[in-house]
This record gives sequence, C-alpha cells and structure tokens, in this order.
Amino acid sequence: MDIPLHVIELDELTLRRLDEADLPELLRVIDESLEHLRPWLPWVAEHSPARTAAHVGRRAECWADGTEYTYALVLDGAIVGLSGLMRREDTEPGGREIGYWLHPAATGRGVATRAARALTEQAFRIPGVEFVEIVHDAANLASGAVPARLGYTEHLRRPAELLAPAKSGEDVVWRLTRRQSADLNGS
Repeated sequence: MDIPLHVIELDELTLRRLDEADLPELLRVIDESLEHLRPWLPWVAEHSPARTAAHVGRRAECWADGTEYTYALVLDGAIVGLSGLMRREDTEPGGREIGYWLHPAATGRGVATRAARALTEQAFRIPGVEFVEIVHDAANLASGAVPARLGYTEHLRRPAELLAPAKSGEDVVWRLTRRQSADLNGS
C-alpha cells in the first residue's frame, strides 16, 4: 500500500511523522497556544499532559492501520503545530480529511497552507482516495482561507455542535477531487 511519506521537506518547513519523543516539546507548544486554540478546538477544554501523552501514544497505531497520519509541523527546527490526514467514519468512501492547528507565533506565514498542500498531495498517493476535505467552523475565517487558496471548492455546510466558545454551529466542508487536483497541477 502506498502511504504518505514520513518526512516532507518544504524549505524551512518540515512535516514529520509525530513521535512519542516529540511529547515534551508538543506539550510546551500546546500550553503556549491554549488561548489561541480554545475558541475553536473542543479538545483544548480537556487538555492535560496525560491526555496528550495518550493521544500521541496512539499515533503509531493509527499510522499503521491507515486511519490517521499525524505530522509535527516543524518551522526553523521547532514544532509549531500539528497537521493530520485522516479517514473519518462520517466521510464518504474514497475520502480523507486534513486538519491543522498552529502556535499563534506561526500564523500568517503560510504554514497551514503549505502543510495542507503537502498533505493533499500525499492523500492522492493512497489508492482509492478520490477526494480530500478540509472542515472548519464557518466563523473561523483564517482556517477557511487555507482550502480556498489551494483550489478546494465549498462542498457543503452542515450543522455542528457548539463544542468550543467561538463556534457558530455551522461547519463548512471544502473538497478537492483527484481530478481537480490533477487539473490544478497540470497533469
């Protein structure tokens, strides 16, 4: 089976498979980012070192079974966030979803866009993947700018639970098909 690369080099930005050895640095980055992430990400309300350690500990299993490929986003040698390529239970067959979050000091520098572009390319290496989605809350305009920059199209809007303080109750689902990706890349 073709799987995503373990390390993706993009100039000063590197995406590398998240490893348990990353835990101390990741905990620091999360702690420094809590107020930035709290409005949008429900897991922040329940964040603890033990929960994060358990989450990181499961990443190898998820990588092995193909359900989730989680990457540390490393900018100038330091972890500045995470991004993942996931197979969600509620996603139609043939689809994957990309998620991302960043330390506030790394925002506005194209990090999420470059990471999402790289993970889109990796998704289409996987046999049977016909589309990739990026989902964000309708009120999170910064997160929504990423798929728009990459040529994704808005696929649908759906009701969502209000699990974080800034959430609007509506998710926007952006989609890029394998064919659209080929057209964008001139292949």
